[in-house]
Amino acid sequence: MKTTINNEILTAIKRKRGELNITISKLANETGVSRFTIYRIFEENNVPIHPMTKEKLITWLAKNS
Repeated sequence: MKTTINNEILTAIKRKRGELNITISKLANETGVSRFTIYRIFEENNVPIHPMTKEKLITWLAKNS
């Protein structure tokens, strides 16, 4: 079953990416999530994603906070 990332978490990921001044490619490498998926999450609202993808992004955010 797919899930979505809420706006608070998405904003936090974008903010942290900006603070670290990293590209989407580097974010993809660090999280293990494809660049295509990250672009979709950033550009579209309520993109359905796998729970593991959400977990990887949240783990990256927690590790870099």
